[in-house]
Amino acid sequence: MNTMDPIQVFRTEAAELFEQIESGLLDLLHDLSDQDQIDAVFRGLHTLKGSGAMFGFEALAAFTHHCESAFDRVRKGEVQATSELIAAVLEAQDHMKALVDKPNGDHDDMSQTLLAKLHAAVGGKNGHAATSQPTAAAAVPATVAAARTASTNWVIKFRLPDNAMANGTNPLGLLDELRELGECTIVADTSTIPGLAEIDPTTLYLRWTITLQTAQPRSAIEDVFIFVMDDMQLDITEIKAAASTELAPQPAAPNLVVEPVAEKKQASPNTGPADAKSSKSAENVRVPAERLDELMDRVGELVIAQSRLSQLANISANIQLRSVSEDVERLSGELRDTMMVLRMVPVGSLFGRFRRLVHDLARETGKTIELETEGETTEVDKTVIERLADPLVHLVRNSCDHGLEPPEERRAAGKSPHGRILLSARQQAGEVIITIKDDGRGINRDRVRAKAEASGLIQPNAALSDQELLQLIFQPGFSTAQEVTNLSGRGVGMDVVKRTIDALRGTINVVSHPGEGSEVSLSIPLTLAIIDGLLVRVGNGRYVIPLSAVEECLELSVEDDMRSRGRSFISLRDSLVPYLRLRELFRTGTKPDPFQKVVVISTGSERVGLVVDQIIGDHQTVIKAMSKLHHDVATFSGATILGDGDVALILDVGHLVLEGQKQEAHLRVAG
Repeated sequence: MNTMDPIQVFRTEAAELFEQIESGLLDLLHDLSDQDQIDAVFRGLHTLKGSGAMFGFEALAAFTHHCESAFDRVRKGEVQATSELIAAVLEAQDHMKALVDKPNGDHDDMSQTLLAKLHAAVGGKNGHAATSQPTAAAAVPATVAAARTASTNWVIKFRLPDNAMANGTNPLGLLDELRELGECTIVADTSTIPGLAEIDPTTLYLRWTITLQTAQPRSAIEDVFIFVMDDMQLDITEIKAAASTELAPQPAAPNLVVEPVAEKKQASPNTGPADAKSSKSAENVRVPAERLDELMDRVGELVIAQSRLSQLANISANIQLRSVSEDVERLSGELRDTMMVLRMVPVGSLFGRFRRLVHDLARETGKTIELETEGETTEVDKTVIERLADPLVHLVRNSCDHGLEPPEERRAAGKSPHGRILLSARQQAGEVIITIKDDGRGINRDRVRAKAEASGLIQPNAALSDQELLQLIFQPGFSTAQEVTNLSGRGVGMDVVKRTIDALRGTINVVSHPGEGSEVSLSIPLTLAIIDGLLVRVGNGRYVIPLSAVEECLELSVEDDMRSRGRSFISLRDSLVPYLRLRELFRTGTKPDPFQKVVVISTGSERVGLVVDQIIGDHQTVIKAMSKLHHDVATFSGATILGDGDVALILDVGHLVLEGQKQEAHLRVAG
């Protein structure tokens, strides 16, 4: 049986802590006096330090201690939270990530530089907490002094699982953290240690009882054990004031029995983080992403096998075989739907990354930028989420650098000095629409045309639609920036956006109004693995049209086909829809069937009809990528294997709609 690497488990937990800390810091910028956010950041730093020490990341623990100490002073009201402190901790967090990724690297110079910034942010006076090395001996006197002024007495009994040390947990680190909370007496129970002949050096036999006097709340004690809470025995009991006067350190007893306290098992409205973590662990199971990918591949193969079985059952007279085929088809469909749900990830996990990016860009450009998000709960396949990260980075950077004006220019234009960027997501049929919108100066069309003509992308005075002109910004090497900066100007960003979205079988739409801002909409398929398709025949070949893009199907008789020659339009509820004859587009060399069909497809508000010879029916389509030799064939987005073993190509809906719109524009100009 495979066991997870404890170090990898820690890195995964650390990544989640980094997200929580960063989110808390950015939220704190909106209200520097928000005590809840200050406490949340402190707890995140404290947990990161403690777990790092337990897993052997000593450099991380020592460095994180400085940030924790700085926020501890903020939490106690000794210093005020400032934007400079938040910026310093955000920069320090980047360094912490490096300490996690490369714990044995040479980080001393960077550590000293960042500690100097942190020391300056909290002020030099009484700032030793931000520059001194953490030790239990040094930490105790200050904490004990505070504990004596307004302290609470606690009795803590805990026992770690037998394999705790084998899994990397050092109980001495837990005891040191408890000492840092206040004055305490620690008693070890040695009654369960076997004789020398039977002892296992990898087994932890000890139990502990600690009497702690501290001004810290119960949650601070629970935070010490937060990473080992699930498997251990832990009882925390408060000693009331009447009993505390008689409480005094006692000599160590030879044997102690830890009795469970019923209070810990009872539900309470004041459930602490330990209980919340245990509940969360019970409700969620962490699964490596590659296992989901493997399972998705198996489901895809099952769908193909089920398609073959259905085809055999349809040509067989065996009723029982048909019944089994229908059951397998139903079960494989349910399994496919369940698998797709498992792979879905809220797009908010992607949007959250850009809060830090916008914060850093605002400081770098001297602009005041507000980032707003909508539709964070919209779910997309995890593979799509991963591949969307880079395109969105380029689009957000472009909006911050090119789109939004400096505060002085915005005031002169009658705008708020605060620039605004909106990231939104919504689901439409089988696609998710992600929009990046800013309220900046908009795209200068004259400058775009001039740059395109100078680069040879278009002929001088060429007739272009507004959308065709705006799409030029995605050409390789294209940039309208007056000068090259570390943010933009080299023309290597927007073409990356175009290539990635094309590879995802998506489309890009640009809308821009001078002086009001720009909006870039990305239409992306919800999944890249299995889709419902409409199987059609054109000539002797079979093709798949994504069912989510199909609006309706019409019949095109020979008379209508002949009558529309030269126009290629059909009338659909008082509107003209252009259509493409796929037989001519694919050069099949076959004669059309007597009664052809028109499949009307759409992307957004644009529609086009596809003339096919026969509509075969619905088909569960397992998408297979095209080979590198066919990467430039724009008409097809992939291929699938049919039940009889033949290959059917999957039509690229976005490309075909664009071709239809070009045909419509050409015919209107010619007319």
